[in-house]
Amino acid sequence: MNAKEVVLAFWKTAESNDYYRASEWLSEDFECYWPQSCELIVGRANFAEINTNYPSNGNWIFQINSIICEGNHVVSDVDITDGTVRARAITFHTVENDLITRQTEFWPDTFEAPEWRRQWVRIIK
Repeated sequence: MNAKEVVLAFWKTAESNDYYRASEWLSEDFECYWPQSCELIVGRANFAEINTNYPSNGNWIFQINSIICEGNHVVSDVDITDGTVRARAITFHTVENDLITRQTEFWPDTFEAPEWRRQWVRIIK
């Protein structure tokens, strides 16, 4: 498999909400860094635990908006919702030997556009 196929398979498996199964696409020494909270998840077991125990209002649904690959580096832009919470994850993946070894994942929160910019933009919901 190429790197893009590995990442697509990871997201497809995550749709099952079985994060232990999804973690099989991660290396044993996998690291995921969340820059906004300065947290580093180390190991596939910790990935599975944090995602399994993450509070939700039902199953998470993943919609891939785009995916770009160059060599063993893949960037994915994914909308995620449990029907109540809506989030977006921009994830930079490194793939080696058909496994994801590292992710840096940004979870940008939405915010109201400032009034002063309204004359130059359109609001899209």
